[in-house]
Formats: sequence, C-alpha cells, structure tokens
Amino acid sequence: MTIAADRISYEDLYGRWEVSAWSAARLDFTEDARQWREELTGDERRAVYRLIALFLWGEDAVADGLSPYIDAAPREEQKYILAAQQSDEARHAVMFARFSREVIGDGATDVAGTLESVRADLTWSYDVVFGRLREIGAELRADPSPAKLASAVALYHFVIEAGLAQPGQHFLHGFLERRDVLPGLREGIERIMLDEHRHIGGGVKLLADLNREDPESLPAVGELLRDVLPPATALLMGRDKDITYVESLGFSMEEMAGYGARAIENALVAAGITLEQLAIPTLPPDLTPEERGARAVELTRVGVIGPPSDDPPRDGQHMAAVFDALRRSVRPDHGLKRPTTLLWRFEDADPWHLTIADGDAAAAAGAPERPTLTFRCRYADWIDVMAGRRDLVRLLAARRLRAKGDLRLLVRLGRVFAP
Repeated sequence: MTIAADRISYEDLYGRWEVSAWSAARLDFTEDARQWREELTGDERRAVYRLIALFLWGEDAVADGLSPYIDAAPREEQKYILAAQQSDEARHAVMFARFSREVIGDGATDVAGTLESVRADLTWSYDVVFGRLREIGAELRADPSPAKLASAVALYHFVIEAGLAQPGQHFLHGFLERRDVLPGLREGIERIMLDEHRHIGGGVKLLADLNREDPESLPAVGELLRDVLPPATALLMGRDKDITYVESLGFSMEEMAGYGARAIENALVAAGITLEQLAIPTLPPDLTPEERGARAVELTRVGVIGPPSDDPPRDGQHMAAVFDALRRSVRPDHGLKRPTTLLWRFEDADPWHLTIADGDAAAAAGAPERPTLTFRCRYADWIDVMAGRRDLVRLLAARRLRAKGDLRLLVRLGRVFAP
C-alpha cells in the first residue's frame, strides 16, 4: 500500500535542510525591544514570556536528547537527517535565548542563565513530557531496537514537534501578525516553522519505515502515545491551571489542543498508521481532533489529567466529560456476563451512572432504580481514583468511599476498566 511517507525521501529532506540554513545570531531584535516596552500590554508580555520559556526549554531539551536517536537509526541516511535536526534544534534554542536576554531582559549572560531564569514558568505538563524524553533517550541507549526507536520517534516528532511545537508556533505567529509587532521574533518563528515542518516529515518517513520493518513498532508507538498524550494536551496550562494568558493572545486552550490533535493524527496517517490500529482511549476515532482537544482540556480542568483540583467543576459539561472518559475506559474483554449498572451518589455533586451491556458502555446523569453497585464518596475523591492518584481499596478501607450492592463486583473492577 502506498502512503504519504513514500513520497518523501531522505535525500530530499537533507537537501532541503542545506538550502534552508539561517542564522539565529543575526536576527535583529532592536525594534522588538522597543515594542516590548512601549506597545505590548502587560497581559501580552506575560503571555509571550511564558511561551518563550516553554519554547526555549523545549528546544534545548531536544537538542540535548537527539544523540541516542542518531546512534539507534539503522540507516546512514536516517542518521544524517536526525543529525541535521539536532543542529536545527540548537539554533532554535539560541534564537529563543537571545530574545529572552535582549528583549525580555532576563539578566542572564549565557544560555544556562537564561534557562534558569524562566524555569519557574514551566508547567507540570512540561515536566512529564520532557521528563519522558530524557527517559526514552536513556532507554534507547540501552536498547537501540527498531521498536524502541519507533516509540522515541513518536514522542519527539509526533507529540513534541507536531502536537506541541507546531500549534504553539502557529498561534504565536498569528498573534504577532495580527498585532504587527516583534518583527525579529516573527522572522525567527517563520524560519523555525519551516524547520519543524521538515522535521515532522523526517519523523513520518522514519516511523513508516520502522513500522514496515518491525512488527513490534506499532504496539510500542501505541504504548508511548497512551502514556504521554494526556499530559501533553495541556502543555500550555500553567501549574495553577491558568489559561487566561493564552487567551490574551487571541486563541483558546481548546483551539490549541484541537490543532495539536489534528497535527498528530495527520502525521500518523501520513506514516500509514490509523487511530483504529492504535486503539488508544485518549484518541477516540469517533471524535474529531477538535472534539478530542476540547475533551482533554475539560479533563485537565477537573483533575483527571494532571495535578488534582481542590474544587473540580461539577457542571453538566465537565461531569459528562469525566464519565465519557470512564465509559471509554471499559475494556472490550471486561468479562461481565450480565448487564451491569454502576451508580455514583456523590456527597457534593449530582449522581451519575454507567451501564455496561452487550459489549457496550453508556454513561448518563441521574440515578437508576436498581443499580448493580452503588458508590458513595466525594466527587474529588473519585476524580483522584480515575487519575490514578488514589487507590480504590484504600479509600474503601478508610471509609472515604462506601459501596453497596453486589460487592463481589469490586474485586473485578480492575479488569473492567483499562488503566
């Protein structure tokens, strides 16, 4: 079967890299510095500052982390493409570090100092995603197999480049164009966007080849995406779940997450991989990428993804997202022999129930008359169970969660729901 990746060659990718060379050291930030002081609002400066912090640390992390990819690539042409990408990432880091020092004025004298100056503005999601990048580099050195390389490519080229960097650059560039400000940064972003597009093409080609050559590659990619995509969708959400700074640039978290979800899906399809093949609960193929993005943002706000929420929203929209996620986590091989209804009577929120029957699961608000098993607990405690922060058995032992009905079902819940 011919796929989009077959129209890409490593020779063409290398040739494009040679002719696209540009200098981060020669960008002129003189006008940027004046406009930063005189034309941008305080909210706009705060938003751009946070994005620059994320871009700088992200570019630095991938520049540091690509060496194991180069060593593990089975073909020389693949090694050359990855080495070229590593060079690009170093140039990108230099550009963002220069902007931080010369325009924002971080007080640093070198890249290390600039990195440290913006460290506090990184997000919990950054820590998870780029922590995984460090881990997978070490794993790749110990196990340079095609399957391990495929999972590493899925993380760098598909999640970080297509799902995070590409939408971030797109929306930041859109703001700079609409406001007609920061010309040096705008030129740098335009150059970087072209580089990243080429990087993603290289990742698509590499993953397609690995997937064809090793049957273990596809499961490895699915496992990586299953673990990393939930936190990745909320990279721009601050540690305090603040999103107002994003909105001050004229776009929403939902738009950003939807753009990233579509970029990842398009890259996977170009590599010959469909969402149905991956069967990842966080990538339900019956939802559009925009719907998946909005759903991920809602689950982050209530605390199913990421850090807990002290007071999770209890409106119908957010509770519907929570129980839709629970419904989708029901395993096809759950082993239940008869129709089963689970009811949650929350102490501080409206009741919801889940019915599992005939190989299907449905969630709805309200309390049915004869549930198979009823739970009573605080809504936030159940959110913690879904997020994996609390253990169901321990909550039962502490009587923070009580169960009534067919208690034999309790011991089988681990098989009913996917982790």
